[in-house]
Amino acid sequence: MIDQKRLEQSLQGIALGPLRVLDQVGSTNTEALRWADAGAPDLSVVIADEQTAGRGRQGRTWFTPPGAALAFSLVLRDGCVADRNLPADRTSVEGTSVEGIPVDGTSVDGTSEDISSRLARLTALGALAVSQALQTEYNLPTQIKWPNDVLLERRKVCGILTEGQWQGEQLEAVVLGIGINVALASVPPEYDVIFPATCVESILGREVDRWQLLRSVLENILAWRGRLNEPEFLSAWEEKLAYKGEQVYIYTGTATQDLPDEQGILLGLDSAGRLRIRSHTGKVRSLDYGELRLRPVG
Repeated sequence: MIDQKRLEQSLQGIALGPLRVLDQVGSTNTEALRWADAGAPDLSVVIADEQTAGRGRQGRTWFTPPGAALAFSLVLRDGCVADRNLPADRTSVEGTSVEGIPVDGTSVDGTSEDISSRLARLTALGALAVSQALQTEYNLPTQIKWPNDVLLERRKVCGILTEGQWQGEQLEAVVLGIGINVALASVPPEYDVIFPATCVESILGREVDRWQLLRSVLENILAWRGRLNEPEFLSAWEEKLAYKGEQVYIYTGTATQDLPDEQGILLGLDSAGRLRIRSHTGKVRSLDYGELRLRPVG
């Protein structure tokens, strides 16, 4: 159960919107999307002690038992939504992909690349904020597994889910959902995950104050939020990039875990935040978001 008074004291002095604190919820993102639809202001926060139907990227579940993890969603409006409308059939956002937009980022009306890029940078904003918070607060060396996971010792400790709230054809708000495995109870069993997981306390070797960590993550989000188009943001993101210089497998939404679509060396990010891969033929190309998954070779 969350001590709301203590939580609010931990967040004093941060320029946030209203808080919605829940002991249990299906999904903080679902709650935040409903709240955004009802008019929740910029920087409103939904935080829960337990999620019974937490969601991850590509429709996966996110394990959030009571008292063991940090699960919250942030409503973003000002300066974070697209300037241009989308066609009416493009009505949802999952991870960094907009439904109906091809993986290569193109569209018949020329708007999808801009929107995909913005949403990708918001996902990266969450991942970078968590990564830097863990580094600053606990001196833990972190990496970002493109596009939406944070790793400790090459194991997943955090996932980001970015979703949009729409009014007809207009993207009105973005919900940035963040889940961090804090205590051992938050780590799902090995048979239930497709990528190895860990938690902050296992790596650190001591207990962690969830609200201190929350404050640090939010401070980093606010510090970077207005700088998403600056070269420094891309540099900070790339500096944390996992598997840089290594051979990686690339999977699409149609690939199986055992049969990757391709293999190559991860070179870094391009100017749009897309992944740059060099194939065995020496050809370099940038991979967009969509349903792509990334795994190290070996």
